[in-house]
Amino acid sequence: MNMLSGNDPFFENDPFENEPFLDELASALELENDKKEIPPTEPPREEIPLPEFNHLNDYLAYARQLNASDLHIGAAVKPFMRRYSHIEPINVDPLFSEETQRLLFEILNEEQQNHLVKHQSLEFSMNVPWQGRYRCSIIKQRLGWDGNFRIIQNTVPTFEDLVLPEALKRLTEYPQGLVLITGPANSGKTTTLAALIDMINTHRTDHIITIEYPIEYIHTPKQCQITQREVGNHTESFAEALRAALRQDPDIIMVGELRDLQTISMAISASETGHLVFGTLHTTSAARTINKILDGFPISQQAQIRTMVSESLRSVISQQLLPRQDGQGVALAMEILFVTTGVSALLRDNKTLQIPSIIQTSRRMGMCLMDDSLQNLAETGIVDPVEAYRYIENKEKYEHLKQGDPSPANSGKDYIPITIDSVN
Repeated sequence: MNMLSGNDPFFENDPFENEPFLDELASALELENDKKEIPPTEPPREEIPLPEFNHLNDYLAYARQLNASDLHIGAAVKPFMRRYSHIEPINVDPLFSEETQRLLFEILNEEQQNHLVKHQSLEFSMNVPWQGRYRCSIIKQRLGWDGNFRIIQNTVPTFEDLVLPEALKRLTEYPQGLVLITGPANSGKTTTLAALIDMINTHRTDHIITIEYPIEYIHTPKQCQITQREVGNHTESFAEALRAALRQDPDIIMVGELRDLQTISMAISASETGHLVFGTLHTTSAARTINKILDGFPISQQAQIRTMVSESLRSVISQQLLPRQDGQGVALAMEILFVTTGVSALLRDNKTLQIPSIIQTSRRMGMCLMDDSLQNLAETGIVDPVEAYRYIENKEKYEHLKQGDPSPANSGKDYIPITIDSVN
């Protein structure tokens, strides 16, 4: 507050303007006001008392209660969680290797234990009564056994829950084609896919087949019939399940991961034969995604594959999760590409380097570059600018973020504030 400041015009002719008590009073008021108005840099963390950890389920319940995304149990270290993209240890003593083995093996049946001992790794999903579902991975490492448990929410997220751009609803309306959701590990690809499938389940009357490893979200049929298959338990591989799915009269096929050339090839073929296919890849941009698909095929087939992809591909969504500046969760950054006539021509002519330019000039259609999405999160105060800069690809253009300045004023005259409109 500067209402008692000597610079205020109200005090220009005040006979007491040089009296020291006025300066002291103004300073005291300013100090008191600063104490009241400046919020703490981080909200106080909710203190949840530690339970008695006797079983792995106790650790899982504690991690879920704190809204963690993952729980890690390892030998010779404290158990720790990934919470809002940050690693946080649980304040207990480090686990001996024997204790770690007991915690991990007691949740497995005999068949799973034998598989784990033989192959030194095991991936599966499990449902804990009164808690929920978990995606589990156990491996053998230098000091003993190590387990990672991804915490799956008990309800399928909706578009509104995830605050997804309205333009993405277009992805659920295609009669056929290929839609790819991409991003690094822990970027929320499965959650975004679940929201898309849920919207189709709510508004269409189709047969949906999902192929997952493992099954995470359980979809309850609404308007659609849903068949969920798990690699390992219900089928030998993604490719085998995809081949079988084509004989099961599907309308929509969701492939949890396009991990090999055979699966990618079959997904493209399925999208050409009248099916809407959703899949994921571990790539970080639309252009890299398309290049990875095309480069995976032999040179002698690439011209044909470019033509097939140009006709069947509908959209590529690349995403990343960043910790929110207020400490209350994570924020989603997205690169959005819709395949227009112009994009199809670029794919046929092997000019994928021009895709970012197409995205940049097609904002009104709902397209968006990852860098612009990150800039928008920083500018609106959702993400710390320095944190956003870590993920920026064109760092020279966004150098202001590195200095902690969210304003794009110094990023170049060509900057346009990002707006994502609904697609007509």
